[in-house]
Order: sequence, then C-alpha cells, then structure tokens
Amino acid sequence: MKLATFTEGARTRIGVVEGDDIVDLSTEPALPTDMMALLGAGAAGLAAARAAAGKPKKRFPLSSIRLEAPIPNPRKFLGLGGSYQSHLAEVAHLGIKPPKHQTWFNKQVTCINGPYDDIHMPRASATLDYEGELALIIGRRCRHVSGPQAREVIAGFTICNDVSVREWQMRSPTATLGKSFDTHGPLGPWLVTADGLPGVHDLSLKTWVNGELRQNGRTSELIYRFGEMLVELSTVFTLEPGDILTTGSPAGVGGAMQPPQYLKVGDVCRVEIEGIGYIENRVVPEP
Repeated sequence: MKLATFTEGARTRIGVVEGDDIVDLSTEPALPTDMMALLGAGAAGLAAARAAAGKPKKRFPLSSIRLEAPIPNPRKFLGLGGSYQSHLAEVAHLGIKPPKHQTWFNKQVTCINGPYDDIHMPRASATLDYEGELALIIGRRCRHVSGPQAREVIAGFTICNDVSVREWQMRSPTATLGKSFDTHGPLGPWLVTADGLPGVHDLSLKTWVNGELRQNGRTSELIYRFGEMLVELSTVFTLEPGDILTTGSPAGVGGAMQPPQYLKVGDVCRVEIEGIGYIENRVVPEP
C-alpha cells in the first residue's frame, strides 16, 4: 500500500495511491486525517486505511494534486553516515576513516521538504551536495528492540535526498548543521508499507543530476541491516510512530569527486528507488 500526504484545493490530508489516482481517506470518518495520527494507530490503523481504500471513495488524478512529504512533522529525523562500503571508499582520499560503530546524526525536522519541491542553494555556502537514500519509517513505539522484532516496528519506506552542505557538515563532528538547512530534506513521493516491499534488502537506488547518472547502488550493499539499526538506536531512546531513519548513501556523491562537483542553481536532482518511485528537486537560490 502506498500512503501519501497531499494537498488539493486549500486542504491537506492523506490518501492511498492506486495507479495514477489517489484515494481520499478523509471521507472515512473513522480514520485520522494526517499521517502521524494514522501511524500512531498502529497495525489497526493501516488495516483500516487499506479497507477504506477498497470502498468506493472520492479520488483524484495524481496530476491534479500536490504531493507533500509523506510525514511532514515527525518527532525525529535521523541519518546514518558511512553505511555503504562504496561511499567509505570514495571519501577515503578526504581523510575520512570508516567508523567503528554506527554513526547517527540529526536532521532538524524543519528541513523536511516535498518530493518535487525546490531545494535552496544556501547564502552561507556553495558546497551543496546530494545523497540518495532509502528511509525507513517507524510504525510502533518501541524501546530495546531485538533483531527479530524489527519487521514489526517498521511501518514502511520512502525516498530521501539527504541534501548536505559539506562545508558546514565538516564544521562539527555531529554533522547536524550541514544536514539541516531548510528545504534540505526532500522525502517521498509516498510511504510504501513494509508488506509492499518484500525485497527491500536488495533494491536499486539511483541518483541523477541533470540527467547524468551519479549514484548507482543497491540496498544489499548496506553495511548494517535494518534490525541492527533499530537495536542500536532503541538501546538509547524510544522510537515513536512517524520517526524517520534515513539509512545512508552509496558512492557517487559530488563532494567526493576530484575535483568536487557540487550542485549549482538550476540543477535538477532525481533520486529513484526500485519499488517506491522517485523524487526530483530543482536547486534555486535561497530567498
């Protein structure tokens, strides 16, 4: 099932994507009207959404509505660095060493952006880079997750471009500043529930800049399994429905090229993941 947050007219609500249409779930009185509340309802909420989509409902062509980030207002938005061996190899010449443990950082939730919205070239730096990534969405409040429980607490998956300002990323070991500029967290185009991606551990992940293929990896190259990620994080703090965990990027980022090939104003960056779809964002000057 593909769950989306969309705006039609002046109203934003949630729906189920079926082919080239979206089924409006707001006409079902028993269902929440926003994604955080739906995920908070757990498995029962997802089952109710699936059942509602199967009834005669108001629907719109996707071409007539605006897709928003599937989870516009999560409590947490975390990113994992150095999780693809190919990426670690390409940044070795920059003096970046493989981490001994999982290295997580915060992306401030105010950076979240829609799947086709513009991203800003910051006034503060021109070292703007892309990172195409698979993001997982938490579907159940949990702490001290064990490996076998991982599947039960994942609601689904979406695409993230972990847009990064390298100069600011390297100012601090936490990387948070360089990962959190406004508009630098495009997500979407929708959330695909976990049962809709049975092969999630081996999906094609590609990134293009102006039609040039820059990243060409597979999720099978991830150093850590999703269960390992959840065990690590939930050892420290509670994970909650709607939390976004973006899982890292394969080789091909612009900042690792020699010389670096950073994004420029006017560039269009497209990230596509097999079984989910794509997001595409144009670089514009920061207002």
